[in-house]
Amino acid sequence: MSEQTHDAAPHDAAPHGHGTDGPTADDLGDGYTIWAVFQRGQGPAEGGAPLADELAALEAEGVVARGIYDVSGMRADADILVWLHGAAGARTAPEALQAAVRRVRRSRELAGTTQVWGAMGVHRDAEFNKRHVPGFLRGVDPKRWVTVYPFNRSYEWYLLPADERSRMLAEHGRAGAVYRGVVANTVAAFALGDYEWILPLEADDLVDLVDMMRDLRAVDARLHVREEIPFFTGRRIGADEIEEVLA
Repeated sequence: MSEQTHDAAPHDAAPHGHGTDGPTADDLGDGYTIWAVFQRGQGPAEGGAPLADELAALEAEGVVARGIYDVSGMRADADILVWLHGAAGARTAPEALQAAVRRVRRSRELAGTTQVWGAMGVHRDAEFNKRHVPGFLRGVDPKRWVTVYPFNRSYEWYLLPADERSRMLAEHGRAGAVYRGVVANTVAAFALGDYEWILPLEADDLVDLVDMMRDLRAVDARLHVREEIPFFTGRRIGADEIEEVLA
């Protein structure tokens, strides 16, 4: 995969009416977003308010839950993924998202869990396509399934001639454009942790994510991947379903 998985795809282009002059990172403000992955504990723990109440309070403060996801069974070390981001137009500060994760972690349903992974990202202009805007910032409704993973380019990638990188990313974008039901939410993560990019991809059909990831192995940009694990994949659920997942 690449940091611009779908730059040539319709669902990643600018909203209708903007053409090549669609909104850039400066137009949208700081689009911060954060993910937290939790693993079930050995037993129940006394927590705070119900998660649904915490999420409602957070939304009133400018922090929106894109979704809660059941990632259990996909891997042995993770059960629940929570994805939060700043509300549209709110210019939510990154520290507000950090505080939100702490409140989520202390909620009644998740107090007995252990956070096993987390990452923060922010929308910045993509390298060769300034029109790329993450779905969560464009008001695209969440899909049924998500896969979230980090991504680091090879060390030589950023030193390659611009036209060579552009050619490879264009090929990559054409391959991804076949999957019109997949919504990309690529965000930059330089200096925010161990990764350069975070790639959350959403689809209503899980097999679309499987097939797309497989097909995108067969492009030249694949030769410039240094790291793209771990993957966290799961189905979007309600807060009232967490108890059963962790039981």
